[in-house]
Order: sequence, then structure tokens, then C-alpha cells
Amino acid sequence: MSDSWTDGILLKIANIIVYFLFLGSNVYTVAAPHDIYFTGRETYITPAPWAFLIWSLIHLLLLGTIIYQFTAPGKKVIIEGISWRFPLLGILNAIYVHLWASQHYILAFVFALFVSSAVTHIYYIVKKFHAPANAGDEVLVHLPFSLYHGWTTVLVIITAFEAFGVNALFEPAGVWTKVFVFLALFFLEATATTYAFSSPEGDLPASLAITWSLFAIFAHQNVHRSGFIHWSALAFAVLSAFWVFLGIFGMYKRFRGGSIILDEERAPLVGSEN
Repeated sequence: MSDSWTDGILLKIANIIVYFLFLGSNVYTVAAPHDIYFTGRETYITPAPWAFLIWSLIHLLLLGTIIYQFTAPGKKVIIEGISWRFPLLGILNAIYVHLWASQHYILAFVFALFVSSAVTHIYYIVKKFHAPANAGDEVLVHLPFSLYHGWTTVLVIITAFEAFGVNALFEPAGVWTKVFVFLALFFLEATATTYAFSSPEGDLPASLAITWSLFAIFAHQNVHRSGFIHWSALAFAVLSAFWVFLGIFGMYKRFRGGSIILDEERAPLVGSEN
């Protein structure tokens, strides 16, 4: 039986509605009377406002994902694979952004964990069972969820410090603050490393999302506020950039012919999905 664009139409409509809810929640943070990116709680791990521009790229790619679901290959991975997890992710993300924008940081941290969990589940399904069979799969499914996964890891850390850390505008960075910031930066860099070695070609988008954020933290945490945090952020950002370079090198090898081998190796995984 040939695929019809009406197959799974209820889920497709839900995806469209939730996408615009998800997009609207982030537009609210910019269009609201107070600009949350400039007036939110300042911590010793707060990144420069331009770090959040990554949302725009994720939104644009996910718009392509929503359109791609009406194609036969898109239906296989989005409707049959990801299924109702995408609407769940969109709802959780909208709640998180609303709580974060209204400065309810403890609740926002809880929902940041929920969002991270939902993205991780989708990321696992896409990477484990749906190897990219064409450019659409690569750009409109794998790329946005890789970026999303890396970015939500950063959001969990940022929101945790907003919920439980000191206010950098009023309190100097004590020893424990510096220790926890250093550990958080180390965790982000280590996560970028994990992405880089998650597959033979690495996961460049996820590593890039973390690297982008680390440089934004370095830019915002100036040396006058805390030299230790400032230079630590730079060191970890440079290390993370190295893993991005490895990811680029892995992609180069893949496009030189490695993709054929990868597809053959992953074919049993695709066929084994229930």
C-alpha cells in the first residue's frame, strides 16, 4: 500500500500545533515587555545573550521537520519512530520557557530536566534506529535533534545555577561557587567529548551547541568579575572546539565514502525496529 499524506494525520496536526506553541513560547521571551535575556538572574555561569540565538536555528530546522513529516521517508522516522514524543517535548519545553521567563527558577529547573529527558529519548531513537537514508533525514531530523540535545544539556546547567546559585550582581564568587562552576564547565566539555566519540563520524551539531555556549559563558563572565571563571571557561571552550574539529574531520571522512559503510552497518538496526 502506498503512503498517503493523511496517514497519521492526527499526530501530524498535533505536531504542527505544538510546534507553533513551542515557537511562540520562545518568541514570548523576546517580545515580552522585559527582555529576559538581559534582565534575568545573573549567575557565574550565565552566558552572553547571543548564546540563545541557537533557538532560532533549532526553530528553523524543526519547521523543516514539520514539513518533512508529510513525505514517505519523513513519515517513517517522525510519525512511526519519534511518534507522540515530539508533541510531549513541545509542551514540556513551552512550560519550561514560561517558568524561566517568569523567573520561577526552581520549577524551571525541574522542567528543564523533563525537557532534557524527552529530548534524550528522541535523540536515542533517531540515532539508534533511524540512520540517515537521505539528505532530508540528515538535515531535518538528525541535525535539529542533535543541536537540541546538546543545547538542553547547557540549559539544565544554566537553570540549575539560576535556581540554586548566588546572584553574581550582589555576591562575589566564593570558593564553593568557583568549584561548582569549574565542575559544570568540565561537565559540559566532557559531554562535548562524548558527542565527538559517540559514533565513527562524531556528533558535530551537539558538540557545536556546547562549544558555542562555552564561548558565550567566557564572553559574559569577564575577568573583572572572576578571573578564575573567565579563563576556565575559555580553556574548556577551546578544548570543546577541538572536539568539534574532530567531528568535522569525521564528517569529511564520511562524505569521502564512509557513509556507505555506516549505512550497511546500521541497516540491521533499522530493520530490527518494532
